[in-house]
Amino acid sequence: MTATVHIPAATDPVPTLHQRIRADLEAKILSGEWPPGHRIPFEHELMVQYGCARMTVNKVIAGLVAAGLVERRRRAGSFVAQPRLHSAMLHIPDIPSEIAARGESYGYTLLRRRRRPATAKDPADLQTQGQPREVLDLSCLHLANGRPLALEDRLISLSSVPEAAETDFAATPPGSWLLRHVPWTEAEHRICAVGASARAAEALRVPKGTACLSLERRTWRGGETVTVVRQLFRGDAYDLVARFSPQG
Repeated sequence: MTATVHIPAATDPVPTLHQRIRADLEAKILSGEWPPGHRIPFEHELMVQYGCARMTVNKVIAGLVAAGLVERRRRAGSFVAQPRLHSAMLHIPDIPSEIAARGESYGYTLLRRRRRPATAKDPADLQTQGQPREVLDLSCLHLANGRPLALEDRLISLSSVPEAAETDFAATPPGSWLLRHVPWTEAEHRICAVGASARAAEALRVPKGTACLSLERRTWRGGETVTVVRQLFRGDAYDLVARFSPQG
């Protein structure tokens, strides 16, 4: 699912009313002002607000439905859609909350924080394209009852989330901060078993080569990358559980 809000440059043609209405609604959805499940105004309300015909409003809503940003419910109206995940319908976990739910105390250490241009080693859509794209490069360690649980390496796109540059991630885990402050419209998980590298083994306090669960995740907002993260969990301390429902 992709959706892009286009802000016309000074040389762009004047947007049509249809384009202006769609841009207004997309901005409310992608900014999080209208969260998932929020009912958007009825078509007749939008007709009055914008002084336009029902056909124009209907076309806008249909476009948002096609983009996966809005879902129509019979006799109830149109609502902001829940974020979609590729493949398995997994939620994005908040590690501090999960640890607390297990009755354990959460601990956190920021290992690295640096602002830098994206490089060729980073995912393609974070690399320099015409002008440098800056990222916030973070590494941190999550602990449960004082014991290392997961080593996290994360990139946050500062073109998508500029406010991250001013956030003190020494006190706040980046994943928790993103979940609270940055809405996303699409996510992708990649899960596999790996042996701990020398760096990971030292951080997690396990022998090198110990089996670990690697969870790689990318999230997008309206087609723009928000964050890319790899979390490496101790295999003896973490279970990944997901509930599935059939696709209709």
